[in-house]
Amino acid sequence: MTAALFQIDPRDPVATALRPLHAGDTALGVTVTTDIPQGHKVAIRPIEAGAPVHKFGFPIGHATRAIAPGEHVHTHNVATALAASGSYAYQPAFEAAPAAAGPTFLGYRRADGRVGTRNEIWILPTVGCVGRTAEKIAERAAARFAGRVDGIHAFAHPFGCSQLGDDLEGTRAILTALANHPNAGGVLLVGLGCESNQMRGMLEGISQPNLRTIGAQAAGDEIEEGIALVEELINQAEQAVRTEEPLASLVLGVKCGGSDGFSGLTANPLVGRMSDAVTAAGGTAILTEIPEIFGAEQLLMARAATETVFGKIVDLVNGFKAYFTRHGEPVSENPSPGNLAGGITTLEEKSLGAVQKAGHATVTDVLGYGQRVQRPGLALLEAPGNDAVSSTALAAAGATVILFTTGRGTPLGFPVPTIKIASNSDLAARKPGWIDFDAGQVLAEDMEAASRALLERIVAIASGDPTAAERNGEREIAIWKRGVTL
Repeated sequence: MTAALFQIDPRDPVATALRPLHAGDTALGVTVTTDIPQGHKVAIRPIEAGAPVHKFGFPIGHATRAIAPGEHVHTHNVATALAASGSYAYQPAFEAAPAAAGPTFLGYRRADGRVGTRNEIWILPTVGCVGRTAEKIAERAAARFAGRVDGIHAFAHPFGCSQLGDDLEGTRAILTALANHPNAGGVLLVGLGCESNQMRGMLEGISQPNLRTIGAQAAGDEIEEGIALVEELINQAEQAVRTEEPLASLVLGVKCGGSDGFSGLTANPLVGRMSDAVTAAGGTAILTEIPEIFGAEQLLMARAATETVFGKIVDLVNGFKAYFTRHGEPVSENPSPGNLAGGITTLEEKSLGAVQKAGHATVTDVLGYGQRVQRPGLALLEAPGNDAVSSTALAAAGATVILFTTGRGTPLGFPVPTIKIASNSDLAARKPGWIDFDAGQVLAEDMEAASRALLERIVAIASGDPTAAERNGEREIAIWKRGVTL
């Protein structure tokens, strides 16, 4: 029978239920006093009222009343201790992982030295008015030119017109970064002609050598003219071939969506092993969802490569907290209803589990929204926790594969191959059409075996094997809306 309770750190007064427990069940020397759902916490030692409650060896909040051994530990007796702002000191405490080359994969080396995991034609509407136009071009071109490249995809969005300030600049930055992505063997920009997000302004930042543009208002038949331009792009893109590339050429984006009580035990630390493998080989990992590191930010600050990088992390975290308070929102509004149902009690708990996706790599860079990675190591990227917005930002930053951990499941897919990693075996069994890898095997077997298996899966997908989302035709983007719309 599967073990009943799992204590992550010897300092923790709580353990996680690995299966549903019933009042009277005994595990780790305590008798459960009430029914406990899978993934939720049980007190294994007395916790005094007001005392910090630890998980992962760190505080996840404080007890709002005395908690006896065997009790369910959740929102009814634990509250966040998160502050709206924080002051931090530079106290580096990290050891770089030893260099290790790792396996190779088959990728597309581009003229600028970056390596793509796909060779696709991307159709980017500069404004929401022509989003459906871009989709029609992609749908008809994909049918007409099937098999000549890895795919033809349009990424519609509602923005690019009637935006001001940061919103308009953010839209331009994301679209420009996507146009420059190494997974795009060619790009067609589709504009309307009268939008605020003028195409000519975007072109200045695009270095994509295989680029075409069309303005719908000036075209006779914008669909057929667009398809003709796609064929020109394909004629050039199909000359690219996959070549053997080192793991150092991979850029991993790491993301969690719909976490549960198992996410911090299985999927997230497993993804951390992948971040370590890629960065130790000389590659790059990108961590985002900045509101979901609140309460665990000091663990990342201690791994800053320099005091300058440390200062950028501080500015990023405090800037995001200020963004929340300016809009009258508490910084601890997370976890979501799904997280709570899955056993996550406070934002600190969610954050401590979430940052494990970054492994132990040194933080070498901090990126603003829409910026692109420039150096190997671990980069922190400005973006919110929203699945679609943050995953789009990861792709725009240069991620060529996204590792997406989930305890609840989602069908979503994004511009680059998105590997869905289930935190529990039940989800993997129920949703095989969504899930690419079952991290529940960490508990059934061990972390080392699961790490080897996941790295093999990543290499296969980076080399061309489709993800579940790709097979399902799930490909989309979402752009961060922050300011005023006219």
